Amino acid sequence: MTDAPDTASPDSSTSGAPVSNAQAYSVSELAFALKRTLEDAYGFVRLRGELSKVTHHASGHVYLTLKDEKAAIDGVVWKGQVRGLSVRPEQGLEVIVTGRITTFPAGSRYQIVIDSMEAAGIGALLAQLERLKARLAAEGLFDAGRKQALPSMPAVVGVITSPTGAVIRDILHRIRDRWPCRVIVWPVVVQGDAAAAQVAAAIRGFNALESGGALPRPDVLIVARGGGSVEDLWPFNDETLARTVAQSRIPLISAVGHETDNTLIDFVSDRRAPTPTAAAEMATPVLAELRIALSGLDQRLVRTGHRLIEDRRTRLAASARGLPRPGDLTAGASQRLDLAASRLTGALRRNLDLQSHRLARSASPLRPGLLSRQTVVAGQALQGLSRRLDAAILRSADADAKARALTGTGERLHRAWKRLVEDRQGQVTSVDKLRLSLDPRRPLRNGFAMVTRSDGALVRTGAGLAPGQAVTLTFEDLSREAVISGSDSDPVSPVPARPAASTRKVQGQAPDPSSRQGDLF
Repeated sequence: MTDAPDTASPDSSTSGAPVSNAQAYSVSELAFALKRTLEDAYGFVRLRGELSKVTHHASGHVYLTLKDEKAAIDGVVWKGQVRGLSVRPEQGLEVIVTGRITTFPAGSRYQIVIDSMEAAGIGALLAQLERLKARLAAEGLFDAGRKQALPSMPAVVGVITSPTGAVIRDILHRIRDRWPCRVIVWPVVVQGDAAAAQVAAAIRGFNALESGGALPRPDVLIVARGGGSVEDLWPFNDETLARTVAQSRIPLISAVGHETDNTLIDFVSDRRAPTPTAAAEMATPVLAELRIALSGLDQRLVRTGHRLIEDRRTRLAASARGLPRPGDLTAGASQRLDLAASRLTGALRRNLDLQSHRLARSASPLRPGLLSRQTVVAGQALQGLSRRLDAAILRSADADAKARALTGTGERLHRAWKRLVEDRQGQVTSVDKLRLSLDPRRPLRNGFAMVTRSDGALVRTGAGLAPGQAVTLTFEDLSREAVISGSDSDPVSPVPARPAASTRKVQGQAPDPSSRQGDLF
């Protein structure tokens, strides 16, 4: 860089200092010149170091420091690049980052803007995995109490794996041999950066299926992958995938890698299988074994039934030996019956002889003539009794007829009396209504007054009243004394709403001095 000659300043002649031709930069010019120089010279840098002072800012940016045993450099991961990182920045993790070197002019320091980040080695990855496992275990995701039991005889099995590998063929072949059922395969990639997100989406998709829909919901899920290195199996250590497995409502079997391989989803899944083939065996029973077991149970049921019948037969025979024979039970009764039958024949014969003897003795006094006279007398008496009986029957019939006639007369009399009472009640009600309408005190309740003379005679017209005559005004509640004033020639004003008992003016005995009108209405 060449320096341009500097022009003489006004104070150079006065100070006597030597004149310099070097250009004077401002602080901003120098800072941005250094920034451009560093970015041009170190536009792509691959750097290895240990993370420290990791800060996840609320804005989404990550600020950190990369250091080794001799030096340290500040770094920043912008919000748009954080999601693309293969590892989560954590304190003490050894990583390899790529980015560009730049400066922060406001602080006069340089830093690296990180575009990608990966673990520096297997040790660092495992250390990060152990920290994540400890955190998830503290949250209870590994507890045995939250793990679901596998169905004994699933109708649908869901498999999440690569559709092109040998794993899916082994699983399908094993399920077909053991328990022919429907298998639904959700194809995913099982290696690389996109593997964890696709497996998590498959688990959520199977859980979103409805029972009885067009695509049936699986009874059990299998997440399967063949063996590989730690880096190949690393997507199954993803925290988001582990939480998705823990939230699955369908029982899930983890079959990732071989028996010696362990991933994070092995701890959160409901069952861990050493191999994908073992996962198929865990998910399904053996149909032939079930048939054999069912046949054995059927045979045991038959044998148990036979033993039960034999036991009941033996107990019945033992009970029968303690009972007496039926012939022994009926022998005594049969003998008594034979004895009674033999005695009955002789008794009937003797009774017949006795009755024959009594009949002959009773018939000996009877003679034909005496029997005829007795028969005539008895017939006459019988005829008399018959006539009396006929007369009694006729009298009884007449009495019944009279009773029925009397009953009808009583009913008619009751109905006539009821009508008479109702008529009298109606007449009484009408008379009472007439009484109420003719009640002289009834108009008093409507605001009228009754005028009577001192002798109690009712005043019907005003012409019969003389000025100065004392009258009594009777209202509904009380009576007042009044004196007639004015002359017969005073005009009378019609009051249609309140008719007066007298057309003359009536003045009270004690008029109100403050009243301007002396008449009553």
